[in-house]
Amino acid sequence: MSLTDTIRQWDEGISAVDRQEWRTALDCFTAILEPTSKICFNIGCLHLLLGELNQAETAFDKSICRDEHLAVAFFQRGITLYKNKKYEEALRDFIEAFNRMRGNQLIDYNQLGLRYKLSTCQVLHNVALVHATIKKWDQAEEALKKALTFKTEAKPNFVDQALEAVVKQELFQLLQLPTGELFRPKRKIVAQLEKQDFLGEAKVVASIIDKDAFSGFAPLQPQAPEPAPQKKAPEKFKTLEGAPHRVLFNFIPNNEWELEVQSGNIVFLLKKGQDNWATVTFNNETGLVPYNYLEPLELEKGEKSPPSDIPAPPRTTAPERPASVKGENLLTNTSKQVLEPLKMILSQDHPMPVPTIVKVHFKYTVAIRVKPGLSHSEMLAVIGKKLQLPEKRLGLSYKSQENGELIPITSETKMKNVWTEVRNQRLTIWCKFLEVVALFDYEVSVPADLGFCEGDIIQVLAQVNNNWLEGQCKGNTGIFPATFVKELSMAEIMDSGM
Repeated sequence: MSLTDTIRQWDEGISAVDRQEWRTALDCFTAILEPTSKICFNIGCLHLLLGELNQAETAFDKSICRDEHLAVAFFQRGITLYKNKKYEEALRDFIEAFNRMRGNQLIDYNQLGLRYKLSTCQVLHNVALVHATIKKWDQAEEALKKALTFKTEAKPNFVDQALEAVVKQELFQLLQLPTGELFRPKRKIVAQLEKQDFLGEAKVVASIIDKDAFSGFAPLQPQAPEPAPQKKAPEKFKTLEGAPHRVLFNFIPNNEWELEVQSGNIVFLLKKGQDNWATVTFNNETGLVPYNYLEPLELEKGEKSPPSDIPAPPRTTAPERPASVKGENLLTNTSKQVLEPLKMILSQDHPMPVPTIVKVHFKYTVAIRVKPGLSHSEMLAVIGKKLQLPEKRLGLSYKSQENGELIPITSETKMKNVWTEVRNQRLTIWCKFLEVVALFDYEVSVPADLGFCEGDIIQVLAQVNNNWLEGQCKGNTGIFPATFVKELSMAEIMDSGM
């Protein structure tokens, strides 16, 4: 079977799936002589949908043999084995699917033609279900807690519901692909299989010449006499103002005030500044161009010279200034009133401080212009106002230039160290919430632990390690597992703090 026939047969099977004609679709896929991993996957999904578990297992075996990195095939074969009550084999397949995820939160198969995103939470959810089915409740709880580390806010709360069922030692629902979601061929490839007529059909065109009875082939003849060419009136070169200049070199602007011109363009000079920049107009646009890039146009032959009635410039020298207006008396009373305060400012020993740009990394990044040397409380107030959040619920950190570690800013002394990290009036600060919300109840097992109930708000004091935090709740202080809490969302912070 050629590749064209395979794609056409594949597309017919998908069309039958869209009509929910499962058996017809299965016949289309099984008719393909050399099925790929995707086709075998589709065959296995249809057998699984029809309840033919042994045939589905065989099809998924072929799919995995052709592509051993297809995590969704291991996932579907695990579902088939679980429904066939082969729990140990199903557990191995779900674990293999987890390994094929390679630490990613999800794999989007849309580019391969499967409109589905397989998440690590779903795989670990089914791993926990197999453990729960064979009465290994501790392993089931461990798998679900591991799934929480991969969980995102956009995902449904099926992991939380499963964890509640495990605590009660009850089974929960098996997760599987939606009905009818199969690998589809790309629409561009399918569209190229259709026959296309690039030449089209021959058409008869009537002649516009009255009483034209000629038929056959003849040289192309003009259908109507062309009008005699008329002499075009000469155009006048007009400009409203400015002296014409020719551009000598290409100029590319660096800001919005400069004007792009090319070598040979004719521009009109409006004004020449003392800084060697000229204001010119070109193509109804005005901008700045370096004056040494321009060359004035000389008068051509036939053009009139300047009028002779213009008086010559004076040749006598200017008289000497009176002694009463020499030196310091040159300033008028008005200019003295303006410049005296400026002299007082410039004569001060302490120059005006240059503001510092503080880049704050939060759930998003903002930039704030502040006065250098702010205290810890002042910096919190500025950042809290910018983020529109209560400053008492924010924690600041900075990265040391020596070892690159994030150091919490907890006192005024630490804040003084922060200002030593300023480079080129730039400073970077990391900001996060100091409060988290409890996901589950946590009972105290040793005196150093911090107990709380689900929904309690906990103020984080420090991070012990990657798995444990130190915090305060209801007047008590202690450590607690980091997986038992989550950061408050923006809406929760606004509702509880403002």
